[in-house]
Amino acid sequence: MKPKIKDVAKRAGVSPTTVSRVLNNRGYLSEKTRLKVDQAMTELNYIPNDVARSLYTKKTNLIGFVFPSTANAFYGELIARMENICFELGYKVLLCNSSNQPEKEESYVAMLLGNQVDGIISGAHNRGIKDYQRSNLPVVAIDRYLSDSIPVVSSDNYQGGRHATELLIQKNCKSIIHINGPKELETPGNKRRYAYEDVMKENGMPFKTYETPVTAQEQQVVSVISRLFNENPDMDGVFASDDQLAARVLTEAKRRKIAVPEQLKVVGYDGTETMRTILPELTTIQQPLDVIAEKAVHTLIQEIEGQYELVDTKEFVFPIKLIEGTTT
Repeated sequence: MKPKIKDVAKRAGVSPTTVSRVLNNRGYLSEKTRLKVDQAMTELNYIPNDVARSLYTKKTNLIGFVFPSTANAFYGELIARMENICFELGYKVLLCNSSNQPEKEESYVAMLLGNQVDGIISGAHNRGIKDYQRSNLPVVAIDRYLSDSIPVVSSDNYQGGRHATELLIQKNCKSIIHINGPKELETPGNKRRYAYEDVMKENGMPFKTYETPVTAQEQQVVSVISRLFNENPDMDGVFASDDQLAARVLTEAKRRKIAVPEQLKVVGYDGTETMRTILPELTTIQQPLDVIAEKAVHTLIQEIEGQYELVDTKEFVFPIKLIEGTTT
């Protein structure tokens, strides 16, 4: 049978109330008393009930993460960085993969609230989920607009889009195509598309963006990329909104025996360690993952502790870096 507080109290020779005060760090207790309680818990292999403890402290020290998929290199590396920061600050993490499905995301957010998480960091796509908008729930979004009151942390998507497009033009590309997610998602990532279009207009060049469905399966993405090649035989430049899309473009070019960069130049976006290892030749726009992770976590902690005040701009934007490889 699992030991209880009264068993610890009996072993330590103190009252159950004293054990509770040690567990919750409430009131003055001598070091001798604390050591006796700690020793009794060790001898009995007593594991404190975090839920019960949270009733005293009004905190669970749990943070919920809601992201589309940890299989995506960008999300996977970002989550790993944020989890490490949370752990160092005394918080544990509950991780949810929403798979870009509104119903799944809604269910997970309800579950996190049921577990009384202290706050949520979300990089999921779906707007209009009411639980995010609870006035007493600290939330930070990463590269997503969840509501007008929720702070957003992102890279400089617009500048990244400009750098990518301008580089392709500098490399003498005449027919540049962009690949992005659905425009109706209303995410900061759309600024990559707006930048591409602006640069093309400024240079008097036609522009075209191909969209991949938000819940696209592998075959659907392959189909979009195949159509991109079929419909644009003169295409000599591609700006993909993430490195995985860029990798698929390179694979299709190789299958069609189109030489890169001689016949086709490709620029991606994200610059994760994973993709830099797998595809070091890819020219890409690198997001500052360490900075984004740190800002997201610390902003959420400020909200949790009541120290965060919304300013005129609720969006924190950090500089990107162009990494030029051999695909341009």
